[in-house]
Amino acid sequence: MTALSETPELPAVFDGVKLAAVAAVLYVIVRCLNLKSPTAPPELIYQDSALSRFLLKSCPLLTKEYIPPLIWGKSGHIQTALYGKMGRVRSPHPYGLRKYLTMPDGATATFDLFEPQAEHCIGEDVTMVICPGIANHSEKQYIRTFVDYAQKNGYRCAVLNHLGALPNIELTSPRMFTYGCTWEFGAMVNYIKKTYPQTQLVVVGFSLGGNIVCKYLGESQANQERVLCCVSVCQGYSALRAQETFMQWDQCRRFYNFLMADNMKKIILSHR
Repeated sequence: MTALSETPELPAVFDGVKLAAVAAVLYVIVRCLNLKSPTAPPELIYQDSALSRFLLKSCPLLTKEYIPPLIWGKSGHIQTALYGKMGRVRSPHPYGLRKYLTMPDGATATFDLFEPQAEHCIGEDVTMVICPGIANHSEKQYIRTFVDYAQKNGYRCAVLNHLGALPNIELTSPRMFTYGCTWEFGAMVNYIKKTYPQTQLVVVGFSLGGNIVCKYLGESQANQERVLCCVSVCQGYSALRAQETFMQWDQCRRFYNFLMADNMKKIILSHR
């Protein structure tokens, strides 16, 4: 009986393997979550002007240290994945009207128009003209969240649907959106200016949309009329350099490149 109850001791090398495995897992977790990266205030690059001083005084958050959520808050990958999952459950659903514009080449541009739900803090009529990121449109979670917040603070919002991005809108010309084409965004802005002659504009672009809105404002001085300011969020400034970066494996960039390319292929094939 004594012989049966006795168990042989595991060799010390096995304990070393277990410790090495635990250490490797901890290293991967720390590395993937960026737990060792320090927090710091944002780096601000600006000209010393009356507008800059006003913005810094009005937005003290710009000079404060960013404190991310615990455990996962320092990982952009996990933040993206969590928002992609949670956003489908918690994203608001603002109500808007879809507008259709016929372009000179026969293309049909669409945008969604959302009226303000409160009075603006300065009592002015202000419209945000918004250009989403690559292959995106007004039905994406981050756009809905942004529009809902803007509406509740007294802004009218016009959101461009990139040509070919909406699954239920067929193309009426042999082209879709590109990285630098400003035609549809310009048509939307002109519609807003004609329909609301008293409104002032705040131009907002996300990612690829940031490139489009900045290019639009720089194409002609007339495009800057009635524009209070332009906000470019996470803009890619050089398509060629970005292409080289997305071919790297560091920070899983090549994986994101695959996801975006696969999404673009699906959009193109849906219109074939």
